[in-house]
Amino acid sequence: MATNKVKQIHSFGQSIWLDFIDRDIIKSGKLKKLIDEDGIRGVTSNPAIFEKAITSSSDYDADIKALAKTSSSNEELFFGLAVKDIQHATDLFQGVYEESKGEDGYVSLEVSPFLALKTKETADQAEKLWKQVDKKNVMIKIPGTQPGLAAIRQSIGKGININVTLLFGLPRYEEVTEAYISGLEDHLAAGHHIGHISSVASFFLSRIDVLVDPMLDEKGLGDLKGEVAIASAKKAYEIYKRVFSGPRWEKLAAQGAKPQRLLWASTSSKNPAFKDTKYVEALIGPDTVDTVPLETIEAFRDHGIAENTLEQGLDKATETLDRLKKAGIDIDKITQQLEDEGIDKFNKPFEKLLQAIEDEKNK
Repeated sequence: MATNKVKQIHSFGQSIWLDFIDRDIIKSGKLKKLIDEDGIRGVTSNPAIFEKAITSSSDYDADIKALAKTSSSNEELFFGLAVKDIQHATDLFQGVYEESKGEDGYVSLEVSPFLALKTKETADQAEKLWKQVDKKNVMIKIPGTQPGLAAIRQSIGKGININVTLLFGLPRYEEVTEAYISGLEDHLAAGHHIGHISSVASFFLSRIDVLVDPMLDEKGLGDLKGEVAIASAKKAYEIYKRVFSGPRWEKLAAQGAKPQRLLWASTSSKNPAFKDTKYVEALIGPDTVDTVPLETIEAFRDHGIAENTLEQGLDKATETLDRLKKAGIDIDKITQQLEDEGIDKFNKPFEKLLQAIEDEKNK
């Protein structure tokens, strides 16, 4: 029997997580099958994923009616629904969590997108959700916005596993690594062990190319279409290797600290001219995670190529970003725009979700 192509990726040191959750995939046994057959090692969720799950299925209706009696708001009711799903999924990944000694087996739950620019409220909700889920293999997602940085540090400092989401730019990514390392130092200084804390930094890919590619033709850089996000990710990995080495890091590693792995997100090809497994294939390498939508997992299982590609063509990645700069394309400005739009892209489905809950309560 041929080796499963998705499973092959793990032999290069990369973990594949599923970027999707709903009650059907948990109850039907599909998620368990993905763990067993494809070697899926975690799950990520976000407000848009939950909006789709809750509004396109009757699976949640009875719980909405029941929770409406005790919830003070539709947002509180939503988190009641979400926590239940996350708990069931973490149970399915318990074996992966134990076998990997806490490296994998995580299920991510995001704080309210309405809090993306509020430090204290984000940190408070992260702690609340962490306690509500009450599972060692949950990660709470916090957007890597400027106000989010302090919330990330505070949360890590409390021993909470954090998935930093909505990262597009290299300067911000480096700030996120600083928040993580400082949070570990805080937790250690308070007299706690740090070996159990796990974190990932979710670097978004295809959305970068969607925004940049139309600019490239205007500047005579058409040959770089579909390459800027991959180049940025390769440069992010260089930062990762630099930051998680050297005396400061080694001091924490000696106390059992785990590096904050880079996680590739937004890995489905948005441009039909590109191969549907393009972003997955280009960034396979050690000590990383790739969170992949179901249809992209199925595509990779069918025709993906698993090779150690992440550190190939680093000179080309540097050259790609240099050519952008020389052409007057400001990547930092673009990635800030993407972050702003990303917050909006999660706010809108969350508003729709809360309205759907309201409608269901009133039936």
